[in-house]
Parts: sequence; structure tokens; C-alpha cells
Amino acid sequence: MTASKNIRIIRHEAVPQTGSFEVRFPDGRASVYFYFEDIAGRRMRPELLDSATCRGQGESPSPR
Repeated sequence: MTASKNIRIIRHEAVPQTGSFEVRFPDGRASVYFYFEDIAGRRMRPELLDSATCRGQGESPSPR
């Protein structure tokens, strides 16, 4: 579990309350992105989550 401590989670938010969390891995794997939209009325795609749920998924990504 020590490898998970080296994972970086970077929040990208160009528009307020809309953006993504980028999960960067220390071993060179490709980054994984989780997209969020905190205003439910603006969610145009069903895979968009609110930021709290999105960050939770980013903190425990499945191994690839």
C-alpha cells in the first residue's frame, strides 16, 4: 500500500464547479481522469459525478 502514497491527485477546474481530477502514478502508467460537475442541471453526460464522489474514486483507483 506504500505505492498509493506516491499517487498524485491534481484538480483541474477551469470553470467553477466543473472539471476533473487527474490521478498520476509514480510508476509511469498513464494518468486516469475522473470528471465532475457539481451543478446537477449542467450534467450533460451520465458518467459525470459531483466533486466529492469523483475525488473518492480518484483516491482509490482500480489497478490497471
